[in-house]
Amino acid sequence: MNLQTQIFHRGIAATLLQPNIDTDAIIPSREIQRVSKEGLGEALFSGWRYRSAENREPEPDFILNQDPYQGASILLAGDNFGCGSSREHAVWALKDFGVKAILAPSFGGIFFNNCALNGILAIELEENSIQRLAEWVRIDPRGNLLEIDLTAQRIRWREGKEIKFDIEPARRSLLLDGLDGIAATLRHEAAIAAFEDADRDRRPWVYEFPDG
Repeated sequence: MNLQTQIFHRGIAATLLQPNIDTDAIIPSREIQRVSKEGLGEALFSGWRYRSAENREPEPDFILNQDPYQGASILLAGDNFGCGSSREHAVWALKDFGVKAILAPSFGGIFFNNCALNGILAIELEENSIQRLAEWVRIDPRGNLLEIDLTAQRIRWREGKEIKFDIEPARRSLLLDGLDGIAATLRHEAAIAAFEDADRDRRPWVYEFPDG
């Protein structure tokens, strides 16, 4: 998936329901030395996925290493997911790993915004809804797939069951159009240029700089 979020996604969901999973757990600081966003998926939850940081031997008890959850693209998370530091690497690592959507009762504020700016759908749902989805998914992770429809703003799970979710129109537009903050601003480039021209006429002294 590129920056544009899929309108409809059907995938395996993995459960990480403990509250307050912070950005250092999502990607430890030792893993963010590289400049590129590519390859950060290997470092996702590295403190939990690997028995040691040096040899990258998988920890078999961690859910994303277990066979039924291989290829998971949806996370069912606990309250305040993505709290802690403002590092955008946490979202980059999730995206590079293949995560398309995260469902949680609440998110760290900066992390929540970074998700929308990087093409990951972060959905706030009531805790009891998360629990119901988690219980159903655990019965057969590869068979009980979740279906997320961003246009209709609904999650389909067991046959005939769906959960509606809310999303701010501006955030939804960013996701559907595949725009980050700069690209969203540049959609108004003509209006910005017109404002600057008019402002230059009104306040020419603002645009006068001394030599040197």
